[in-house]
Amino acid sequence: MSSPIVTRRGAQNAKIQTRAMVKSKSVATSGVVSIMGATSATGSSAGSGSHGSTGNESRKPSAALLEAKRRARLLKHQNNCSNMNADTVTDIFSNAVKAKGMQRKPTGLIYDETMSQHCCLWDPKHPECPERFTRVMERCRELKLVDRCLLLPARPALKSEILKLHSASHYERLEQTSGVRDDELMEDLSSHFDSIYIHPSTFELSLLASGSTIELVDLILQGRLQNGMAVIRPPGHHAMKSEFNGYCFFNNVALAAQHALDDHKLQRVMIIDYDVHHGQGTQRFFYNDPRVLYFSIHRYEHGSFWPNLQESDYFAIGAGSGTGYNFNVPLNATGMGNGDYLAIFQQILLPVALEYQPELIIVSAGYDAALGCPEGEMEVTPACYPHLLNPLLSLAESRVAVILEGGYCLESLAEGAALTLRALLGDPCPPLVEHVELPCPEACEAILNCIFTHRPYWRCLQLQQQYTVEELNNVQPLPGAAPLHRVQRTWLGAPPPPDRYPTRDTAPCIPPEVTARKLERLRLLQAETRLSTPPVRVCYAYDEQMLEHCNLHDTDHPEQPQRIRQIYQMHDEYQLLARMERVGTRVATTDEVCLAHTRSHLNFVRRLLGREREELQEVGANFNSVYFHPRTFDCATLAVGSVLQVVDSVMQAKARSGVCIVRPPGHHAESDQPHGFCIFNNVAIAAQYAIRDYGLQRVLIVDWDVHHGNGTQHIFESNPKVLYMSIHRYEHGSFFPKGPDGNYDVVGKQAGRGFNVNIPWNKKGMGDLEYALAFQQLIMPIAYEFDPQLVLVSAGFDAAIGDPLGGCKVTPEGYGLFTHWLSALAGGRIIVCLEGGYNVNSISYAMTMCTKTLLGDPIPTPQFNAAAPRPPTVAYLSCLETLQSCLQTQRQFWKSLAFCSKLPQFVSENNNEDFLTATLQQLNISNDDAQGAAGGPGGDRAGSGVERPSGSKPKVKVKTLTEFMAEHKEALEQEEMFAIYPLKTCPHLSQLRPEEAPQSIDTSAVCTECASTEENWMCLSCFAIGCGHYVNEHMEQHFHRVHHPLVLSFRDLSVWCYDCASYVDNPRLYIYQNLAHINKFQEPMPWTHSCAQRDDSRYDSDANSDGDDDGGGTSGGGGEGGDPNAVATSSNSIFIQLERNN
Repeated sequence: MSSPIVTRRGAQNAKIQTRAMVKSKSVATSGVVSIMGATSATGSSAGSGSHGSTGNESRKPSAALLEAKRRARLLKHQNNCSNMNADTVTDIFSNAVKAKGMQRKPTGLIYDETMSQHCCLWDPKHPECPERFTRVMERCRELKLVDRCLLLPARPALKSEILKLHSASHYERLEQTSGVRDDELMEDLSSHFDSIYIHPSTFELSLLASGSTIELVDLILQGRLQNGMAVIRPPGHHAMKSEFNGYCFFNNVALAAQHALDDHKLQRVMIIDYDVHHGQGTQRFFYNDPRVLYFSIHRYEHGSFWPNLQESDYFAIGAGSGTGYNFNVPLNATGMGNGDYLAIFQQILLPVALEYQPELIIVSAGYDAALGCPEGEMEVTPACYPHLLNPLLSLAESRVAVILEGGYCLESLAEGAALTLRALLGDPCPPLVEHVELPCPEACEAILNCIFTHRPYWRCLQLQQQYTVEELNNVQPLPGAAPLHRVQRTWLGAPPPPDRYPTRDTAPCIPPEVTARKLERLRLLQAETRLSTPPVRVCYAYDEQMLEHCNLHDTDHPEQPQRIRQIYQMHDEYQLLARMERVGTRVATTDEVCLAHTRSHLNFVRRLLGREREELQEVGANFNSVYFHPRTFDCATLAVGSVLQVVDSVMQAKARSGVCIVRPPGHHAESDQPHGFCIFNNVAIAAQYAIRDYGLQRVLIVDWDVHHGNGTQHIFESNPKVLYMSIHRYEHGSFFPKGPDGNYDVVGKQAGRGFNVNIPWNKKGMGDLEYALAFQQLIMPIAYEFDPQLVLVSAGFDAAIGDPLGGCKVTPEGYGLFTHWLSALAGGRIIVCLEGGYNVNSISYAMTMCTKTLLGDPIPTPQFNAAAPRPPTVAYLSCLETLQSCLQTQRQFWKSLAFCSKLPQFVSENNNEDFLTATLQQLNISNDDAQGAAGGPGGDRAGSGVERPSGSKPKVKVKTLTEFMAEHKEALEQEEMFAIYPLKTCPHLSQLRPEEAPQSIDTSAVCTECASTEENWMCLSCFAIGCGHYVNEHMEQHFHRVHHPLVLSFRDLSVWCYDCASYVDNPRLYIYQNLAHINKFQEPMPWTHSCAQRDDSRYDSDANSDGDDDGGGTSGGGGEGGDPNAVATSSNSIFIQLERNN
């Protein structure tokens, strides 16, 4: 039987050279010639001395010949690239080399005590009060955070800086209020704007807030700061071009982002807004700009929550070149907490951020989603905010600016903001006291809707599978099939804006007992949250005695002593050793080794001490990929003991984290035998040791070695105290260690079921992108749900780029990124323990990046290049397939994996509403001067001298039928879509009595039979309400009972005739459709028929039967008794059907 892996001489010969091999054309050409010449000579010599070899061996090409051919192919490819004026030299370790000079810079803090002057003079109980500022600063000083920051002087923004985004009239209007002491006049002015009060100091302090934000961003981009926080007020993210709004006057974050674009020439700025209110002002400024990615998580409740705008929903994705760069995650329920927000970050925000590769991240940090805030009524605990911020600190080379926005519970605001600053300073994320709740259904719906809408624009959002119309209509789905997610839109909205907005008693009324209960919970959480940090950031273990273990018969064996020596030397070269604490090493005791191994196995290895070389070789041949040395036992027990020393240091709070530079590796070692270069299972023994000596109940082992850790899995497969997660190359069981144990469906045994998670790669070539998706979609959600007390990393680096055995492409900075993510768990108690990795350069750079991350240094962000205009690789497609299989398997054990639903391939019938379709396709909300938009000419309030605040839906242009058909001409010709024309007349129209039409039609009315609101219709003869064909069919039953054939859809305002089995579009129907339209959209429906409109609504039945395409009224899809997947164009009498073209 052949060896299960490539080892010894063969592996050495196949090793990839790590230095750049692409040279100039002339040098490369001569190099190929010289290599070919050397190959010929070598082949000739080999041929003359190969009489004792088999025929197959004589025909096998040499490694030199294969390398020469590979270089020739590379040269040919370069010559064929027309855009290559000069050859490019690529160094796969260039980012790791760059990181050598990257050390942590100061964290900046900017604020000004005068910002406490801004207050509401006529309402002392106003929520946006000075205490919001003072309490935050008091808590920061109490935690001794201010002294650790570099304090920055605040400065006012220049007028030219404000005018980059705001209009001159907007600036001058606020400037005119400076120093005005007439409270009555100021209150009157404030009443013209939504949720605004103006103080005599408001103008100066608004300039100071904006200027301070710009200053902070400026210093970060100049490289003088690592990151920073601006504790400022008034807030800014609601402020629009020409309108004060929502306590905001100048848009601090938007102005700073524009400054970064203009003055620092950035091309990718990411704004993350987790204030509970949608930052519509920021969204409008950058809606068309792909240089700014705006991501907002906010309470929405179908538009019934302030600011009550349809543009705050998930389908507002940007316009023009900015399409796909605007993300809204609208939360349609209150009470959402840590699990919901973490899921949003893991499922959407972080994958998109990694693909976008921002050069700067600005956080609009509102804390009104925090527990206790009366405005948001959410339940995010203050300690969760560092967990949201932590993964962002590994992006954009850690250039992150946090800007204070809202937050109106003083206790949770102060604690959340202080813990955010603590995270910026590099302190570990505090353990979450309360167990992370699972994402609620409303959060899952919002996440899946957002993924569905943005899926065409982002490669990282392709994980969910899609379903067809046939699958949707299948009444008997396959057992265990993923649920089908229905993408729906619901708009509740709010009443039209008043002529004057209230200026007093605007705070929400919360029952006192509710407030008291939440404050008590906050006090308990604060008391139980562990904020103490060990004095040493990272400890490490290394001992040169471990170099003695080597293969005496094969000096080129991949598992060689040079592995750890080179790692240690690179740590020294990067000046990391002086910043760490070295723990004393020791050998593990017999009892300690037997925590994971049988005594017979221990004694077997012990008896090898002092054996002869030949005997050791014979013994090693009895095992799978194992060699022995006379000092193997000493080295193996020293490796185990050294890891246990690091466990002691971390668990005794002497160090926050640890690094173990040890060998031989361990994760293949079974409880009763050595295996795959491994003698004793270092990490498994460490986990058992932590459980035994420190009473831990939950230990997480993450194994990213390219080979499956079969030994670790078998040791813990029945133990629910240890969650083992392995991400490895599998190749359908053909990759070492071979067999089915590494597959995704192996989940543990007995009490340990669900505590074994395998992520098996079935193709080579997996890189940073694929591993990052596995972390965010599987590893991190499960880890947060498990809530470990200690994290152990089986850190094999043979998936690194350049490794001779792994065949994968993970970069050193990729490993640093994964380490940073894991460091948010267990209060930062993480230990990275060396396993495999056989390119000494690769493993040295990779482990060095892990250590730099633990020390808090910035490292270059991996260059995923996922947005490059090229088809997805075979590896990426295989990655998606693997992750889908893993999610389907593990979701029965881990409720955080709630996003396995399939998304539709087609546009659902709920997407037919005129305004919503138009918003998605045509709305340009970035231009506040557009007719009807906030601050535009059409918005001026007569006689007031100020502009009308926003609140009503913007005016939008709906596509004509001709435009729509032209856009989809190819799909129509290929029969991927087809048109359904409604009847222009119908013999049953004579049954209608327009003069008896009701005064109004309530489109939210429920079915009179079952009280359903999902898909209701109204009989146009007796005005009865019934549910549709795909609910309980009560409207169809009504037709059969009383024979009233014509019915009106409340969903899309189409009219269906049961007797004709068709849609009908005729002027006689307008009176009914118009009443429904007014109720649904608060405005009359446009008249689109070819005949003149009559006041008496009396038309001939064939009044509109001339066949004119523009003659139809509002059409719809999914007719009662018709096809539910028909999609109507906006205002033309045609239906567009999407279907799968098999």
